[in-house]
Amino acid sequence: MAHIVVLGAGLGGVPMALEMRNQARRQDEITVVCDSPTFNFTPSNPWVAVDWRKPEQIKVELAPMFKRRRIGFIHAAATALDPDNSTITLSDGQSVSYDYLVIATGPELAFDEIEGLGPDGHTVSICTTDHAEVARQKWLEFVEDPGPVVVGAVQGASCYGPAYEFAMIMDTDLRKRKIRDRVPMTFVTAEPYIGHLGLGGVGDTKGMLESEMRNRHINWITSARVSKVEDGLMIVEAINEDGSVKATHELPFKYSMMLPGFRGIKPLMGLKGLVNPRGFVTVDNHQRNTAYPNIFSVGVCIAIPPVGPTPVPVGVPKTGFMIESMVRATAHNIRALLDGKEPTYEGSWNAVCLADFGDGGVAFVAMPQIPPRNVNWASEGKWVHLGKIAFEKFFLSKVRRGIAEPFYERMTLDMLGITKSK
Repeated sequence: MAHIVVLGAGLGGVPMALEMRNQARRQDEITVVCDSPTFNFTPSNPWVAVDWRKPEQIKVELAPMFKRRRIGFIHAAATALDPDNSTITLSDGQSVSYDYLVIATGPELAFDEIEGLGPDGHTVSICTTDHAEVARQKWLEFVEDPGPVVVGAVQGASCYGPAYEFAMIMDTDLRKRKIRDRVPMTFVTAEPYIGHLGLGGVGDTKGMLESEMRNRHINWITSARVSKVEDGLMIVEAINEDGSVKATHELPFKYSMMLPGFRGIKPLMGLKGLVNPRGFVTVDNHQRNTAYPNIFSVGVCIAIPPVGPTPVPVGVPKTGFMIESMVRATAHNIRALLDGKEPTYEGSWNAVCLADFGDGGVAFVAMPQIPPRNVNWASEGKWVHLGKIAFEKFFLSKVRRGIAEPFYERMTLDMLGITKSK
């Protein structure tokens, strides 16, 4: 019997545990460790922040779902990892030993790297559902007394789609409330151009998103480095190609949502051979760490180099479809090891994204995610908004029932009419 531990229960951890249950032998034990008792459907957080969803609508209680699938669940945070002895120390004092570990924690949110950033400072966040609930409360106060909005993603962020989504969703909600004319909006991003997305653009995302922003009267600052945030004021430097400061902007706001930089979680920091200096887990083509071959990793917490140099640091996103391919490869590779074989499966690392704008949206497909690509496609329309609503219901229904299947691939590619590359 082998004990397989999955650390984290988000968009990577939950599918990982369910797929591992399918691939593991009956006698193998699977345990999920997570600091949250619920799975939260992170892609719906922008809707929570403008009061289009309640947090309970996008949450699933983990313990009963995992119990039905013969998967153990420990509600506790990891405080230390000892990869040499294959043990994890938890916040409740217990220690968990493993034969194989899959790290699927997602990132730590580095609000502290910029003075005044984040829910404990002067901006809100949609990175977690709890953060989105705080953002919702402040949004409901804001619409009673509106003013300037600053929205975007700071240097070191590794996910840009939600920033664009939230900017457009705020615009849609304000227009529905008939107060859009009272809210100047500025989009601030570390990207070298609008629509870069940390991917060097996909299809004509640059043209599509610039056009969308012009149509919605949203100004923007690219290659932006946020210096600090004060109460109602953000200091932003626009950076030239050579790293010099082109201009300094003082942006007043009454409401601001800025995605932070990402880094690895504290228990992983400084573990030589396991993580890079930023704390992200290094993996080979089989999602396996080379220094500790019984450790695998999937999702936002893995290390991927940027697509190229940029004036301001820009991280690479890990979309749900990409994470899903990592999950399946990892489950098959661990099963191979259980059978005394070597791992052979590799994730496709393709990117598929539905970016909802509240009344429309942009979809893109990048196969593979890093250029040059075999498929480089983007489209827009109201169907994206409707598709994301349908996808939310589809995904949550599968999680509630504990069904492991390629959520993103099956629905998204069928909907887009794209044939998966082998």
